[in-house]
Amino acid sequence: MIASNLNKFKKELPEHVVLVAVSKTKPVEDLQKAFDAGQRIFGENKVQEMFAKWEVLPKEIEWHFIGHLQRNKVKYLAPFVSLIHGVESFRLLKEINKQALKSNRIIDVLLQFYIADEETKFGLSVEEADVLLSSEEYKMLNNIAIRGVMGMATFTKNQEKIKGEFQKLKKIHEGLKENHFSARENFDIISMGMSGDYKTAIDEGSTMIRIGSSIFGERN
Repeated sequence: MIASNLNKFKKELPEHVVLVAVSKTKPVEDLQKAFDAGQRIFGENKVQEMFAKWEVLPKEIEWHFIGHLQRNKVKYLAPFVSLIHGVESFRLLKEINKQALKSNRIIDVLLQFYIADEETKFGLSVEEADVLLSSEEYKMLNNIAIRGVMGMATFTKNQEKIKGEFQKLKKIHEGLKENHFSARENFDIISMGMSGDYKTAIDEGSTMIRIGSSIFGERN
């Protein structure tokens, strides 16, 4: 099932869209099946679970952290994480930089923006991001690379509402590119879209989708 689901996505997705297989709560055996079917990027939202899987699974895997990351847990991910999706504060950004320096790495991150109508979602406002990116303190962070933006739409069946929220994130990306990253070619990731809304997300400019249940089945 896992292999056939992945093959369906590979045939369906445009070349420029990266598929993150959201493997949180799934056993190592399921991830291995996905790996054997050619999947190399996996997304986890619990630090301990991600670390445990990293220890036993093939080292070719790119690990994306997609959950709400606590600052005191960054040190566990810093030696191996490929991309941190949800940076929604300057304090977290500074901690990632600090731990990346200790691991002698540059860690790729995405700025998470609040685009939904739900209080449970996290994220920066455009104003907060502008202040952060204009600060002298930010310019001294040499061990992080901001690669783009991430956002989660409202959990609703209203596709027009979701579409509007994705359009908002695309505009935020364009604004940041113009005002802060015009000299950087690799500010190119718009991470939006999950199992229920990824087609809409791709139509609205997503370059990275996070798919769990449509690959692995419902959550354990």
